[in-house]
Amino acid sequence: MKDKVPAYAALAAFAALLVYGSTGLPNRGDASAALHGPLSPAGTPNAPAYYIANAERDAATENMVTVILADYRSYDTLGEETVILAAGLVCCLILRRTRRRDDPQ
Repeated sequence: MKDKVPAYAALAAFAALLVYGSTGLPNRGDASAALHGPLSPAGTPNAPAYYIANAERDAATENMVTVILADYRSYDTLGEETVILAAGLVCCLILRRTRRRDDPQ
């Protein structure tokens, strides 16, 4: 039991750090949060505000989700799909069943 005390103390400290960090977050759905403004707190243009304002003009598509995933974030989406494909291939390779040559079946 004594050997687990440092691990539990580290876990409690990490949990306290997470709770402390979450106290400064805006409420969920808060329209006046910095994320929803045209500028970030640093004064730079905010990407979500740009996406919403210019999605139809930039891609000539009415579906904003399609514009964001296929045009603005296409390389990121391709990377995510590559990771999913690699995970599926690894699962197939691990779970496949092969016969031995000396197996009579």
